[in-house]
Amino acid sequence: MSKVSVHNEWDTLEEIIVGRATNAQIPSPDLGLFAIDYKDYGSIENIPSGRYSDRIIEETEEDLDVLVQTLQKLGVTVQRPEIADHSVKFRTPDWETNSQYNYCPRDLMLTIGTWIIETPMVFRSRFFETLSYKSILIDYLQSGAKWISSPKPRLADDIYNLDDPNSFAIKNHEPVFDAANILRMGRDLIYLVSDSGNPLGAQWLQTVLGDEYRVHTYNNLYSGVHLDSTFALIRPGLVVVNAERVGEQNLPELFKNWDIIYLDNIVDIGYQANTALSSKWVGMNLLMVNPNLAIVDQNQIPLIKELEKHGIDVIPLQIRHARTLGGGFHCVTLDIRRTGSLEDYYQ
Repeated sequence: MSKVSVHNEWDTLEEIIVGRATNAQIPSPDLGLFAIDYKDYGSIENIPSGRYSDRIIEETEEDLDVLVQTLQKLGVTVQRPEIADHSVKFRTPDWETNSQYNYCPRDLMLTIGTWIIETPMVFRSRFFETLSYKSILIDYLQSGAKWISSPKPRLADDIYNLDDPNSFAIKNHEPVFDAANILRMGRDLIYLVSDSGNPLGAQWLQTVLGDEYRVHTYNNLYSGVHLDSTFALIRPGLVVVNAERVGEQNLPELFKNWDIIYLDNIVDIGYQANTALSSKWVGMNLLMVNPNLAIVDQNQIPLIKELEKHGIDVIPLQIRHARTLGGGFHCVTLDIRRTGSLEDYYQ
């Protein structure tokens, strides 16, 4: 029986991967890193490459350990990636770089049904990041999971947009997307076209998954990177929406009959090292343990109160450097198995 079985963001959690902050760094400067994350720095040379401080890494590892222990106490099986040396250089015929971290498995791999899909990520520095998960992936394959990898993107210079400020940071030359551009609600998948996902990526995903699923693309929600600081799917019929990005005018049709929590009050936890990979809205990046229980940033009192009004119990935890490293509780995890079956929530 496949250890991989996930149909949505909320069914009762049974197994999960939690990332690591060990050896995390800002990779060597390159065109893609500049186009997507550091354009405000003026030039590629100004990217503050190098290892994060020992304090940032150690405190993040402490927070991740608490998350792991909390999940294990709830009966969830937890897997962790192998530790890697991210300073090691690697190259393709087109470019050379080093890697970033193993902090956000949500970005790398997409679990849908019994599929686990390595996605064609937008950053050169993350080209080989799934190597740290190889033994876990082999175990899932042997259990009956359908493990595939998308076509490796070339990521040549011409895929990155440096000229048109009104367009996304990546062009539509080849399928490219991060797994965190997608949220799952049964047969329907929300796919964010943004600086980290293009239309060809959605087309490839729909082709692979076939008629059993419907991939809905949206290019008018958020031009930045991932989707999980714009929407948090809580349970069937309830969603938290980033009110700074989404209103009635651009709310996806998928949510037309849902209860909407428009969140306009988020607590900014700040960032270190003079650089932030996430906005203040990483504060709504929560993890559902089951339809009635959420793990939420303990600083986000307004969000916690809204969830409790709707009958959701909350476990308040912290990731002190979520903005600095670019990942909250949804980002740093990858749900592998949840109870439940494939259903149609969009009628």
